[in-house]
Amino acid sequence: MPHIGTLREKPLHASLKRWYARAGDRVEVPVDGFVIDLVREDLLIEVQTSGFSSMKRKATSLLQLGHRLRIVHPIPVDKWIVKVDAEGAVLSRRRSPRHGAPTDIFAELVSFPELLVHPNLEVDVLLTIEEEYRHLTPGRAWRRKGWAVAERRLIEVVDSLLITDSEDLTRLLPDGLPERFTTADLAAKLGRSRRAAQQMAYCLQRAGVIVAVGKNGNTVRYRVG
Repeated sequence: MPHIGTLREKPLHASLKRWYARAGDRVEVPVDGFVIDLVREDLLIEVQTSGFSSMKRKATSLLQLGHRLRIVHPIPVDKWIVKVDAEGAVLSRRRSPRHGAPTDIFAELVSFPELLVHPNLEVDVLLTIEEEYRHLTPGRAWRRKGWAVAERRLIEVVDSLLITDSEDLTRLLPDGLPERFTTADLAAKLGRSRRAAQQMAYCLQRAGVIVAVGKNGNTVRYRVG
């Protein structure tokens, strides 16, 4: 019989959990009122494939209770978009022009940036190749003309980046930043959107990695703390 925590498990989550597990790990373990994906000695491991906001209470509670917690999150550096019909037959398969990067993790970390410097929290960013299955659902996903995401599937894990402390966060800053920089400078060096740079700056400031040192009009300037 499946564990309670696996009854509604999505394919990507299940595949990542199998890929991450080591011999001796315990699976779907109740700990202080929560079900944990993997328990490795005294380390609790949670695979989180979607938004972090849904696990804020869980993470906060476990850390307050003194547990060591590692959150594992995939970021697809390559993604294949697969369109299927109502019976699941493949209609098309194409490569997405969008490519993820490790700094995309800050789009999720904005949910609890205050936990970033907690000594018992780790974040393992897995860089993956994935398939994203879509089916036509009229009235939904209007930007994709009704093609809604049904599920994601793992093809391969190509690399990983473990974030354990402020030094690891500092290393995510791009080379060549001015001594005093703005989020526009950060976006340009990262090759990402201004919003992505703002999310990164917000998290790093809350973690004490960068500090605000003034404004130029309405634009905040930062330096590495």
